[in-house]
Parts: sequence; structure tokens; C-alpha cells
Amino acid sequence: MSTQFCILFLLSFLTRFWVSDCEALSVYDVLRSNGLPMGLLPKGVKEFRLDEAGRFEVHLDQECNAKFENELHYERNVSGTLSYGQIAGLSGISAQDLFLWFPVKKIRVDVPSSGLIYFDVGVVYKQFSLSLFETPRDCLAVPPLDLRDGGSIAEATSKSLFGKLRYQLEKIVFMTAVS
Repeated sequence: MSTQFCILFLLSFLTRFWVSDCEALSVYDVLRSNGLPMGLLPKGVKEFRLDEAGRFEVHLDQECNAKFENELHYERNVSGTLSYGQIAGLSGISAQDLFLWFPVKKIRVDVPSSGLIYFDVGVVYKQFSLSLFETPRDCLAVPPLDLRDGGSIAEATSKSLFGKLRYQLEKIVFMTAVS
């Protein structure tokens, strides 16, 4: 009986130590321990949560953009499901290609020695050099629209809607061609 109690006490103690050690990890440590580069998220993450199923949430002070080979936009809340070498079900990150913004749905590193990382933006995977994401980048705040200048709001809305419509049209054309 006392041996069982000692074993249970020891397991309880070790579990508490392991949990508190995990809680001390930063989001950057968690990314690295899952075979992903730390620079997938910008500097300045204020809050980070990860559950046992790999679902995570990251909270930033404000929306911001970071420049890599292309520009990435981070919303205030970024979430997804983390597993070794990939983040699936991603929301809160968009990638710019030409003049259009595409939501990033998944990020994966197939073979780390290849030096490549893939961003799933819906209809295609964008391939980047893994070295671009080695360290977290500074993230520049997205300037708010000036409400006193009605023209700039209309122009921004027009560009945004045009980009979304073009993206949807390209997606339909692609799906029709594949079918």
C-alpha cells in the first residue's frame, strides 16, 4: 500500500513538473520543437495557448505586416492546429502575391534538409526558402484608414473587393479546369 502511494505521489510530482515546464515554453520554442522555423510568427506575441490536441492561439497587440520574400499580414488573433512539420487549419495569416492577398490555410515543411517551406493559399502551394523564416521578424502596424478622406476608404474597399472577386473567379476557373 505504501509503495503504491509513493509511486502515485512521484508520478503526480513529475506530471506537475512537466506541465509547469511546458507552460514556460514560448510559442517560438514550440514551433522549433515541432520542426518549424521560429520566424513563422512575428516578434511581440503577447499571449499563447496550446492544448493537448495541438490547437493553438496566438494573440498580438495589433494587426501587422512583416516583409519576407513576400509580405505577410497577421491579424490580432492567429490560430491553427500544430503537428510535427506543419500547421493546419490556419487562420489569421494572409500572404501577398503580386497585388492580391490570399489567406494562408496551411504551412508545412516536408523535409527540413530540403530547405523549403510550403504555404497553402487555397488553390496552390507557395514555396519559400526555409532560411527566410529562421528568426521572428519585426511586424509593422497596419495603419488605420483615415475616415476623414472618403476617397481612400472607397478606394481601399474597391481594391479589397476586386481582389476577393478575382481570387474567387480564379478559384472557379481552376476547379473547372481540374474537373
